[in-house]
Amino acid sequence: MSRPTISDVARAAGVTKATVSHAYSGHRPISAATKARVFAAAEELRWVPSSSARALAARRANAVGVVLRRDPAILASDTFFPAFIAGVEQTLAEREVALVLQVVGSRGAEERAYQAMAAGRADGVIALDLHRDDWRVPFLAGLGLPAVLLGAYDGPTRLSCVRTDDAAPVAELVAHLRARGHTRIAHVAGPLGYVHSYARARAFVRAVGSRELVREGDFTAGSGRAHTAELLALRDRPTAILYANDTMAIAGMSYAQSRGVRVPDELAVAGFDDDHLSAHLSPPLTSVSTDPARRGRVATTRLLADLAGDGPRSVTVDCTVLQLRGSTDAPAPTHHAPDAR
Repeated sequence: MSRPTISDVARAAGVTKATVSHAYSGHRPISAATKARVFAAAEELRWVPSSSARALAARRANAVGVVLRRDPAILASDTFFPAFIAGVEQTLAEREVALVLQVVGSRGAEERAYQAMAAGRADGVIALDLHRDDWRVPFLAGLGLPAVLLGAYDGPTRLSCVRTDDAAPVAELVAHLRARGHTRIAHVAGPLGYVHSYARARAFVRAVGSRELVREGDFTAGSGRAHTAELLALRDRPTAILYANDTMAIAGMSYAQSRGVRVPDELAVAGFDDDHLSAHLSPPLTSVSTDPARRGRVATTRLLADLAGDGPRSVTVDCTVLQLRGSTDAPAPTHHAPDAR
């Protein structure tokens, strides 16, 4: 048998196809009795309006967007984004909503991507990699494009926010290292224009009381290696280094070991984001689990609620867990001679 159509439903209910469409879209006043006949006919025929038809009737794209302005090479090596997108997709799939993902290389391209989404390509967007003074916040509001900001953004906004605490786990890590006797603790930060990088670096400075051993990296392995080399070449080099992500931490630990520096006996190393490989290194890497999949699910749920008329709002998601492992499991060296290599 052929699949039932909207014409079949209209014929069975004794109404026009337009009335069937309006009964489902809610765009025209339809009496309760007529709606009941339409829904009964549809149920009897086992007819369900397609998601595309529902979206067209509602003038909706039935899609949400994510625009990433990052070097593809960094995206390829950073495990946060695949897990985050998986969380987004898991929530969207339950509702048969599509994801429009676009990677751009410039601000102009990013503006055009958002403009295209506001023109009908997507119903709303999730904005991540927030900057401390982020132009996208007023830009998206000006476009009238529903958006959720993911991160510890504390500027004025009328958009929904899903806030996370990037400071507390850094303070925990510093306390852990100090309990092991470390006093010369360094931090290889991410780009300090990012909200999360700045929050972590500021928490580090508050915890140790000095900016002396803070270095600004870019989340790449090369950056982690280069800053580790520079820190270990100091006359009074650190006995512990906290990195802003695991990619830099793994590269830094590898460099230190290649120079004969024993981890954790001579140098404690800790990362952030808890890469799936981190627990399997030698020694296993202490890191902060940030649960990007959960962040994706929460941000997507908030955006869908906004699109349904419940918003904008701000929510806080507690998803950071300190994972203590072997790379910090040793007392600090009692003395540290200058590097003579």
